[in-house]
Amino acid sequence: MKASTKLALLSSLYLSQGLPFGFFTQALPVLLRKQGLSLPAIGLAHLLAMPWALKFLWAPLMDRHGSTRWGRRRGYILPLQCLSAGLLLSLALPADGLDTHVLLAAVLGINLLAATQDVATDGLAVDLLAPAERGWGNGVQVAAYRVGMIVGGGLMLAVFDAVGWRPTFLVLGALLLAATVPIALFREPPSEPPPAQSLGLSWWLIRPGAVAWLTLLIVFKAGEALATGMLRTFLVDSGLTLTDIGWMLGGVGFTAGLLGALLGGGLVVRLGGRRALLLFGAIQAGAVLLYALAARGGPASLPMLTLVCAVEHVASGMATAAVFTAMMDACRPEHAATDYTVQASLVVIATGGAAAVSGFSAKALGYSGHFALSAALCVAGTLYAALTFHPSRTLAPGAAPEVSS
Repeated sequence: MKASTKLALLSSLYLSQGLPFGFFTQALPVLLRKQGLSLPAIGLAHLLAMPWALKFLWAPLMDRHGSTRWGRRRGYILPLQCLSAGLLLSLALPADGLDTHVLLAAVLGINLLAATQDVATDGLAVDLLAPAERGWGNGVQVAAYRVGMIVGGGLMLAVFDAVGWRPTFLVLGALLLAATVPIALFREPPSEPPPAQSLGLSWWLIRPGAVAWLTLLIVFKAGEALATGMLRTFLVDSGLTLTDIGWMLGGVGFTAGLLGALLGGGLVVRLGGRRALLLFGAIQAGAVLLYALAARGGPASLPMLTLVCAVEHVASGMATAAVFTAMMDACRPEHAATDYTVQASLVVIATGGAAAVSGFSAKALGYSGHFALSAALCVAGTLYAALTFHPSRTLAPGAAPEVSS
């Protein structure tokens, strides 16, 4: 299978995850703020993404059991993606708008479907990509996911501002169905499930260097998540309209995030995992600090906020591509879905927890102090990576013996 074909398939799958997630994480906080909800309440709404943190619990079962007819990974991905599209389309049925409780329940349901699909998608990515393709593969993964989030969040926010709920969810559902076509046409090569031994999570508890690596995954992106958890409300309180925010995130964010992810994915191959992680982590910290500077002295201008948003999206895309590549390198090939999901779940727990408390931080410190604290946490995460991340010693696949769960 050609590398370009692999990347195209994976792009469609990660785009599919980003579309609804982008709407619920980027557009929904703006809409809730417009309705007058408090910053702590909006921050706590991020807990609806809890399935992304808990997906490691069912990942071993998905690694072990799969369809022989539809494909070990494809047999999960295809129906789950269709169910997500159906749920989005069903939200367009009420003619008089959506009840807030129904909407939040739908957010939880789509997060559960998408998180489960992500387990199979990550396993498929590790199966398909050769080691030399992983830098570009993760760059494309992050880029496609960001494109989905920006389209689902920024562009759909502008659509909602113009035409309301029903057309917005109809467009979201239709886009998700269109992105399902590549996986529907894909014929997954047959593969044998791994042996039951060491399929559980206990393997990570004894692997050399695992504690330091898993701790790094917790701290590396938490600072940025703390900052971006209040970014949309900061833009609202700065006086931007929904269309302004939609254009900033959907236009500038789309382009900058795409370039950052692809640039980061390409540079990982040249710089090596450790240097890329440290360099991109430092750039990420500087980008978050720009938000603190923009928040000082009253509302910032639209051009200033647009520039800061672009820089932060580039930096975040680069840092995420570096982390994801290192995570993929740490997987055992025969347990790819489980191993990658364990690591990804930790990242989600850390970033989701940071986003959930971001409202309390912003309320106590003000936006400038909140963003400054977030930048300091980014620096701390990068320093921890410098002290602990040594790929040749801690992340070599098979560095630890496999044991029974």
